Amino acid sequence: MQRDEVFDEDYLYFYEPLLSDEASDSQVDLIWRLFELEPVVDLLDLACGHGRIANRLAAKGARVTGLDATPLFLERARADAAARRVEVEYVEGDMRELPWEGRFDRVLCWFTSFGYFDDDDNRRVLREAHRVLRPGGRLLIENNNPADLLRRWLPWVVTERNGDFSIDRSTFDPLTGRANTERVLVRGGRTRRFTFSVRMFIAAELRDWLLDAGFAAVDFYDGEGEPLTAQGRRMITIARR
Repeated sequence: MQRDEVFDEDYLYFYEPLLSDEASDSQVDLIWRLFELEPVVDLLDLACGHGRIANRLAAKGARVTGLDATPLFLERARADAAARRVEVEYVEGDMRELPWEGRFDRVLCWFTSFGYFDDDDNRRVLREAHRVLRPGGRLLIENNNPADLLRRWLPWVVTERNGDFSIDRSTFDPLTGRANTERVLVRGGRTRRFTFSVRMFIAAELRDWLLDAGFAAVDFYDGEGEPLTAQGRRMITIARR
């Protein structure tokens, strides 16, 4: 998978209706509560995208660093931070190789940002998150809950916006735990086609991975911040160092 094929201006265009100010504000309130944040906490937003979460957390008083591999997203994040008059350190980098050691109280990985690599590299991301946390620090990962998603799986998903289309054809491979997607984008008379794959986890498996990466305890919640059940659409994982 070429990350610049998936995460580009077209991604922001088609996902923008899902990333409204109201939704983003609500998600930040949930993160603040579940992560037991307070002003001056040092937080790393891992795969921070265009800064919609990082900048809001900074506005609430957290000391935020954002890391992402996509220069376009970081440019948007810095512009939004300036508009909001908040300070966030944005760094271009690879989440498999973080340039810090024991610097953060919290590491956040939001909106299905974890799982795009093969299993070895996904495990490496968890070890890197553990390494950059201070003793007692916490990691939060938010992604799909496959117990719910597989019940309502659609082989085709079509998104239309202003006469443009994003068409996903997806399959789930139970032998690898991966959702494999072919995406066709039709926008402004131009058509692009590419494939990508995301690892999905049941809670018990992700707990084992996190404990193996060195974390001491792991808790799970749904997208509302309640204890995780099979009916929760999202799965929020909090691991303590």
